[in-house]
Amino acid sequence: MYLDNSATTQVSEEVFEEMKPYFTEEFGNPSTLYKIGRESKKALDQARQRVADAINAKPEEIIFTGGGSESDNLAIKGIAFKFLNQGKHIITTEFEHPAVKETLAYLESLDFKVTYLPVYENGIIKVEDLKEAITDDTILITIMHGNNEIGTIQPIEEIGEIAREKGIIFHTDAVQTFGKIEVDVEKLNVNLLSLSSHKINGPKGVGALYIKKGTRVIPLIHGGGQERGIRAGTENVAGIVGFGKACELASEQLEEHHEKLSAIRDELIEKVLGTIPESYVNGDMEQRLPNLVNFRFKAIEGESLILLLDAQGYQASTGSACSSNKLEASPVLTALGLDPVDVHGSLRISLAPESDAFDVDEFVETLAGAVSRLREMSPLWNQDLDYDGVMCAKHRDNCRMC
Repeated sequence: MYLDNSATTQVSEEVFEEMKPYFTEEFGNPSTLYKIGRESKKALDQARQRVADAINAKPEEIIFTGGGSESDNLAIKGIAFKFLNQGKHIITTEFEHPAVKETLAYLESLDFKVTYLPVYENGIIKVEDLKEAITDDTILITIMHGNNEIGTIQPIEEIGEIAREKGIIFHTDAVQTFGKIEVDVEKLNVNLLSLSSHKINGPKGVGALYIKKGTRVIPLIHGGGQERGIRAGTENVAGIVGFGKACELASEQLEEHHEKLSAIRDELIEKVLGTIPESYVNGDMEQRLPNLVNFRFKAIEGESLILLLDAQGYQASTGSACSSNKLEASPVLTALGLDPVDVHGSLRISLAPESDAFDVDEFVETLAGAVSRLREMSPLWNQDLDYDGVMCAKHRDNCRMC
């Protein structure tokens, strides 16, 4: 059972079938004038319309990119360099995706100033903090819609209203929320919004950036003038076609999938917390994505837990796939104020529409066994246990550690 859909998703059959002709028969370059090129251009236009419809935008406001990370880079650097002479202050949060955090770190090396808002124990910013952070030099606010590790949802609509009142450009990374909850660019009050195909059962290597009409950005990639001169390079027609179809399907099935995934998520939370001692949910219990839950288990090591679950046929993660090769504590969980030792015992479960075959009881039984096995070997769990298994002071009489 695959339970890491926040990392990537399986390409759906409908999406794959729609993409296939553009690898073989319909292989034309959409910038050419002859028939096979015009057919590719028509497919590109249809996909752009589908993406726009899915977020209540206009097709000319959609720029196709190579993925969510490129969309974030284009939005942030594009605004920073466009408004370089008007200000150099940017506001974000402490636990953005690396595509945002690393981009801002690069801008800081160029003397931009970045304010990192705290997210507190529930993983949600306080709007008052945002208001206090705004200065006359602020040119951009970039705050993710839904967090990729713990699934908490930020008050984007309210943030957008503040940004609009102050005349500040506002960008949000909606890679994790799109297809799971409503993403309406008009309601959210955003100028820029990042999307990714492979999070919604579309192909990898394709994304989009919504750029509200009237918002100007400096391109990252210069060349042949594709994508209204904002993103040069021959378009990935097959991938974009698949992305467009995935957007259409996600929009049509949004309400059904939200209800189904929320029910599975809630059952999972109830049974894990009720079965495994010293287990916790990271982040707010209400303002969260329907398909994602991040657990924390005291006195175990998350990577070991992942390997034990994998051996039993369950693929999950300890956090972001972008950081899975790093051993330091998750910056997202650390930003919640958690003990770094406890942070290492995290487990992210992220569901997809096809997760209706997920047997929660069977998984919880397997998970409980894995946690118990790891705790038997954990010095953190055993160091204060006496012979009878009761918590005691170190080296008390009959302490089995002695």
